[in-house]
Amino acid sequence: MSTSDVPEERLRKFKYRGKDASMRRQQRIIVSVELRKARKDEQVLKRRNINHVSADPASEKIAKRVDLTLDEIIKGVNSSDPVVCFQATQAARKMLSRERNPPLKSFVAAGLIPRLVEFLKWSLHPFLQFEAAWALTNIASGTSDQTRAVVEGGAVLPLIELLSSPHMTVCEQAVWALGNIAGDGSEFRDVVIASNAIPHLLALVSSAIPITFLRNIAWTLSNLCRNKNPYPCSEAVKQMLPILSQLLQHQDNEVLSDTCWALSYLTDGCNERIGQVVHTGVLPRLVDLMTRSELSILIPSLRTMGNVVTGTDHQTQLAINAGLLTVLAPLLKHSSISIQKEAAWTLSNVAAGPHQHIQQLIAFNMLLPLVDILKDGEFRVQREAVWTVANFVSGATVDQIFRLVHSGVMGPLLNLLSVPDVRMVNIILDVIAYILQKAERICEKENLCILIEELGGIDRIEALQLHENHQISQAAQNLIEKHFGE
Repeated sequence: MSTSDVPEERLRKFKYRGKDASMRRQQRIIVSVELRKARKDEQVLKRRNINHVSADPASEKIAKRVDLTLDEIIKGVNSSDPVVCFQATQAARKMLSRERNPPLKSFVAAGLIPRLVEFLKWSLHPFLQFEAAWALTNIASGTSDQTRAVVEGGAVLPLIELLSSPHMTVCEQAVWALGNIAGDGSEFRDVVIASNAIPHLLALVSSAIPITFLRNIAWTLSNLCRNKNPYPCSEAVKQMLPILSQLLQHQDNEVLSDTCWALSYLTDGCNERIGQVVHTGVLPRLVDLMTRSELSILIPSLRTMGNVVTGTDHQTQLAINAGLLTVLAPLLKHSSISIQKEAAWTLSNVAAGPHQHIQQLIAFNMLLPLVDILKDGEFRVQREAVWTVANFVSGATVDQIFRLVHSGVMGPLLNLLSVPDVRMVNIILDVIAYILQKAERICEKENLCILIEELGGIDRIEALQLHENHQISQAAQNLIEKHFGE
């Protein structure tokens, strides 16, 4: 179907038509943007430390009384006696560590943050530093306004200084606090980056630190990669990528999950940013992680690879070379509908490439799973599969198109003409028209028309001539007049 055969408004609806493979793939990014949104149920942006066990029993001995009221806490933290300050700060931390309804707002309103920030600088009192950092961590886990109060209270630089503390528990709590601040959004993420936190964080990564500490570092790094408008600066990404590549080889599931999420954020953008990740050589490892049963690892590794194939044809080929298509077919049949949907979205972006990529889809036996989805899949997955077919036929050779036809795609496509999704029906009609046009060029149109009739397709298309949507009714009428008039 040439662009001259389609009205301009139809071209706008059928986004990939008349455009090169790169543009088609970028349009798939727009259409499936909800697939790649980082939702709170996928990864926690902020975390409150509700562990009621003190990091060191010695610190408990200092506290004679911890069941203080808020007024007593305010009075205590403003004391000149370090022991009283510690007791009040620990009481504050415990109050803020309650699992239900901690009084974050009251603590901010009471003006306690500047004093807690001051305690971060008391290097002769590491227990007090620890309790203050813990309290600030929990305040920063709250709303954006509460996080802002921590930032504007001057906490970021002292927290970064604590990353060099000789006391590991103090250091780890500072990492946690910075992770909460960075997780609030791009504004505070960039404040943390501009304060030179990344080199200090990276220096902490070693095989000697406890796994809980390493998990906190990986999570904080993922928050420093998170959020767009703007993306984290290129220099920050360059600093983090070598360590992220290293952490991707770790065996701990939480470390792997947060590292994969970090890479998914970094690849959710322009081709240049995708290239930064691809050049680290992590694609084979990501493909390997796509075979894991743990959803916490499978989801972000699949999303990262899905983002990579929204890039250039070369980047997509590198993903194929890394084994993407060998692991994608089972994911199209995964028990999770979300995994099926994301796998189908990934497949659609591979299909948006040149005919060489389409040939590899055929070689890796992806057509039958695609047809199965169109036939029996959940509707959201079917919609992604329709996009895959649309991208496939628009970039395929005639032989490749008829490999798709012979795999049984026409029946499920025609059945989907009855769905109440205007965009989807429009695309299917355009796909059918395009395949018929190609069939006409190789004298196969009559056989294809017979097939469509046997599948009940003519009746469905004729019925669409009365559709309330003008584009659909016009497209159906054009199909009948041009190809089934006799």
